[in-house]
Amino acid sequence: MSLDWGIRRDDRPAPEDRAQPRRRTGWRARIAQALVIVISIPLVLTAVYAFVPPVSTLMLARWATLRPVTRDWVPMSAISENLPRAVIASEDAFFCAHTGVDWGAILEVLSDPRGPQRGASTITMQVAKNLFLFPEPAVIRKPVEIALAHWLELAWSKRRIMEVYLNVAEWGPNGIFGAEAAARRAFRKPASALTQREASILAAALPNPIVRNTARPGPRLTRRAGRIMTREGDTSCLGF
Repeated sequence: MSLDWGIRRDDRPAPEDRAQPRRRTGWRARIAQALVIVISIPLVLTAVYAFVPPVSTLMLARWATLRPVTRDWVPMSAISENLPRAVIASEDAFFCAHTGVDWGAILEVLSDPRGPQRGASTITMQVAKNLFLFPEPAVIRKPVEIALAHWLELAWSKRRIMEVYLNVAEWGPNGIFGAEAAARRAFRKPASALTQREASILAAALPNPIVRNTARPGPRLTRRAGRIMTREGDTSCLGF
């Protein structure tokens, strides 16, 4: 005797139909796993880089394409106080006051009717970009950069953020990174011996260090360095 329990053979779902929901769930799981990995990488590296000298994504890109990288890591104690003062005066006047992002500067740039005429990245945001991100595309990078800047401010001291910034910033053509390599290239001296003028020249070159030659500063770079020298950079959060 045949029992079909009221179900006709034609009404049963085909094997491929039964597998479809499971297949979609599998793709969602893989995407979720990939997102977790992507998010966890900077979190883990932040913990490692709190004690180990970091490398930037630009350094990694140069190594990957067999291009030279010149960088000699030095602690803050081996960098002249003139340099962080000049960098704060030039790049991020409220470095010691903000928690990673200068929202006032961002709103000022966004509200300019001419469109963005300058950047509003803090030193902390630049560290986040240098360590974990690439310059383009900026539209996608900026929100992630802001989130990572807040994370760095929670995980590190201001002094460590500045120390990393001064050691990973690109400071010249042909793979010159960090204050020590920049000082030796431009002035043939260690970063610990930089004068106020020399530190201001290095800080003035940061927006475009590939074009602005710190070894032979032109009139425009010299004028910009002079303006930086007249500003007071608050370094109270750095311990000096």
